[in-house]
Amino acid sequence: METLFIIKPDAVGKGVAALITKRIQEKGFRIIDSKTLKLSEQEAGEFYSIHKGKPFYDELVDFMTSGEIVVLRLEREDAVRYLREVVGATNPSNANPGTIRKDFGTSVCTNAVHASDSDENAKREIAFFFKK
Repeated sequence: METLFIIKPDAVGKGVAALITKRIQEKGFRIIDSKTLKLSEQEAGEFYSIHKGKPFYDELVDFMTSGEIVVLRLEREDAVRYLREVVGATNPSNANPGTIRKDFGTSVCTNAVHASDSDENAKREIAFFFKK
């Protein structure tokens, strides 16, 4: 099973992308594909279109376009569910100790990483970043 993982601008800017990637690999994920890029406002808006109209949408788009991101296409048995467990709660203050967001995130918006939340969204998100 595959899933999508994004190391967000706050974590890339702090220089912890390699550390986060190593942690993911230590949890048994295989990197199928990866790229580093800077999203345009249009791309970020399209990627997060499911949140359009929500109070945090504009802040999220601004944040995701504020610097480089690292996008990883990952593979592992039960990838979506397990990655969500490894990543932790959206709000780092609510995340379990030892999770990526607890260790590297600072707020709901600047929470270091994105992980697909369902198999369906994983397929859509992988197709968005890794068009064939």
